Amino acid sequence: MRGYAHFGLPVSTLKSYHHEFPPGFSLLGDHFSPVLALLAPLYWIWDDPRSLIIGQSLLFVAGVPLIRRITAHAFAAAEPRTARRAADLAGLVYALGWPLLVAARVGFHEVAFAVPLILLMLERGLARRYGTVVLAALLLCGTKEDLGLLVGAYGLVLLLRTRRTGDRAGRYTGLGLLLGGPVASAVAITWLIPAMGGQPGYYWNYQALGADGGDAVRHLLHNPFLLLQTAFDQPLKPLLLLWLFGTLLLLPLRSATVLCLVPLLAERILSSNPNHWSIARHYDSMLWPVLLVATVEVLGRLSAADRPERSVRRARRLGLGAAGIALVAAVPIGLAQLAVPSSWTPKASEAALVRAAALIPDGASVEADNQIAPRLTARADVVLVDGTPRGREYVLTRADKRSFPFKTDQEQAARIQLLLAHGYKQLWAEDGVVLLHREGTEPVPGEHVPGPGSTPVQDEVPSDVGHNLFRG
Repeated sequence: MRGYAHFGLPVSTLKSYHHEFPPGFSLLGDHFSPVLALLAPLYWIWDDPRSLIIGQSLLFVAGVPLIRRITAHAFAAAEPRTARRAADLAGLVYALGWPLLVAARVGFHEVAFAVPLILLMLERGLARRYGTVVLAALLLCGTKEDLGLLVGAYGLVLLLRTRRTGDRAGRYTGLGLLLGGPVASAVAITWLIPAMGGQPGYYWNYQALGADGGDAVRHLLHNPFLLLQTAFDQPLKPLLLLWLFGTLLLLPLRSATVLCLVPLLAERILSSNPNHWSIARHYDSMLWPVLLVATVEVLGRLSAADRPERSVRRARRLGLGAAGIALVAAVPIGLAQLAVPSSWTPKASEAALVRAAALIPDGASVEADNQIAPRLTARADVVLVDGTPRGREYVLTRADKRSFPFKTDQEQAARIQLLLAHGYKQLWAEDGVVLLHREGTEPVPGEHVPGPGSTPVQDEVPSDVGHNLFRG
């Protein structure tokens, strides 16, 4: 973000060092997310990563009036009082929904843009304002390279809804999105990301299907049931689907809008990466707008004034039930923490990281814990402390609490001992946090700095990930 704020490329030494990308690697070669440049003005006001948390909150908040307008469209044929209450309830459930609570808890991510943009695309589609639909679709394609698949799926939804109407603009827009969305994703993945220094196939996490996309197609042609086998080869995969739809009483399944979820859900349940199977990360925030809009559309149809009174009462019960379950589901995931004072107090080790960071002089070269590294980027040359020593002046890490990308806290403790035995001295230690300073020139075993010919590597997933739906 600092690169965008200075009218340059989004270069990150944190990313390039940790994943062994060549020097000067642009994050556009990791995920194609140029839409992030729209938040650059936040860094003109406050050059601090915490400004991104504020930006993400504002993006999530922008969805509230959009979901209310979507509800107004869906309940246009209902009694005015019913429509007003439905809009109020939809706004509340959206804002306090567990996917947004989880996304806010795990930190900033580019999918923050996807939430209001998906809602804007769906709302303008209902209003038949297709120019804005196309604009929102284009911005979604620049939010993350795979969101073109969601755009294409929405194009199919528009085609289905306008096939027997005189809405020619809707049909043409649907056809354009159906073709253009997947093409945009293919262009970003095949050409744009590699052109920015990315590794082709770097995020291919579908080893159960094949070594790459072509290999997967060949395997599926030979064994079509491989797709179904892969989708249910782990217990968490069907549990994920049950949680996503069950917390809304399966109502989204009765709306064509739910087709927008198919590409993103397929990416996750077919993945070999256990990080994709739980609800403990930001991935569900992209699904939440579609799930909620589909639910509202179904309830709006059942609540039309020309429907039998029994149908309207049933819709009211279903709506209250779905809202109640969704809000109850959010309580243990994050909603209850908002009311608990201790949740607003930094953990001892995290507070210690902040105090230790203050001891590092400006301009120093640092290997830092994942939690504190962003705080240092404005005034120091920072890389992530990980499995490879980098020979930096300072090393700030934790000894007794696992921190990404280490798989165990024992690995972190062993790293500290390795550095102490090869030229580093402990300057400060408190609450499990250790600050080391390099006193000599003795090389550390395994020390390595990525060079122009570096081959990118992926993180190894810890063995305990992928066994719990609620914990990453």
